[in-house]
This record gives sequence, C-alpha cells and structure tokens, in this order.
Amino acid sequence: MTEDGAQAWVADRFGPEATERLAAFVDMVVAEAPHQNLIAPSTIPTIWDRHVVDSLQLVPLAGADAGAKRWLDIGTGGGFPGMVVALVRDGPVDLVEPRRRRADFLQLCVARLGLGGQVRVHASKVENATADAVIISARAVASLQNLLRGAAHCATKETRWLLPRGRFDEEELAALKQHWRFMFHVEQSVTNPESSIVVLDGVSAR
Repeated sequence: MTEDGAQAWVADRFGPEATERLAAFVDMVVAEAPHQNLIAPSTIPTIWDRHVVDSLQLVPLAGADAGAKRWLDIGTGGGFPGMVVALVRDGPVDLVEPRRRRADFLQLCVARLGLGGQVRVHASKVENATADAVIISARAVASLQNLLRGAAHCATKETRWLLPRGRFDEEELAALKQHWRFMFHVEQSVTNPESSIVVLDGVSAR
C-alpha cells in the first residue's frame, strides 16, 4: 500500500477529522524520531502503511459494540497501536509503556492532542497497571503466554485480546492451550500478507 493509498484507506473508514488528528500525531512521531527510537528509522517513509493502517486494522476486530468500552494496549512504544486507536474512537484507552522516555512522549501527545479525558498512560510494566479492559491489544511485544500471564488481572472472560503476531505460530498457540482455555481465530493483516492477528475470546487460566 502506498502512503497516499494508506491515507485514503484511513479517510474512507474513519473520516477526514480523524485523519487530520492522526496526521498531527504522525508529525509528532516523526519530529521525535531523531531523539529516541520510537519506530524503526527505515519505516518512517512508510509510516502511514506500516504503523497507522497496521494499528487501525484492529479497530473493527474489537467488535461493533466496543467503541465506548475500555481498551488496554500493552507495550505501546511510540503510540502504535494504542494512541492511534484512541484518535479514532470515543472510549477510554490505557497505554502501558514501561520505558520512561517513551511514556513521557506519549503523555506529551495526550496533552497536545487533547486526549486527557480519554487516555491514561501507565509508565510501568502491565503487571503493575490497573485497568478493567474489554479489549486488550499488544503488537508483538512478548510471547502469548507472557502476555496472558502478565495482563490477566486487567481482563475478564468477556475481554477480547487482539494480538498482531507476524507469521502465525501454531506451536505457540498449542503450547498456550496447556495453560489457558480460550476460543480463537486468526485474521490476515491488511498491511502484510505474511502477518497475522490472533484474536482470543473467553480466556481463563486452567
């Protein structure tokens, strides 16, 4: 997807106002990039495709009735997907980022983009965060086992987990079933045909 195509994809699905807010956030990420490694430098020229669209493809997977409910994003890093998701929906969003400089950048973005009433930044590991989340996302920041173990206290059996994973690993999922009960399906990424998104529902420990 070209950058123009990616911006058109966003505008078609989320409207011009949301696209404008996203553009302001993208400008902040690009401006901060020389000072800290928010995203891989090689991906800056394709930031709308590689990061914005890649993040926004999770929104419809959250479910039609999830727009006003709490979303927790683990390992938000430079704002993907959590900050991007917050810019196109009305519900509360918790961003969990243990690295202090990145958490400070996220907090600055919250202030400048007027998201103070919607977005909370947790400058900590998810094990130390407190939230009651209906949606939990994590963009390939840890193994599935560690994600579920670390964030289980923020979830209920009604929580939907949206987990972009790169190439789908059947063995990792099989190993997960030894410790957790869940239903799952796998979505193909719209930005990379070799990448997948694992969707888990009804998660509980065995």
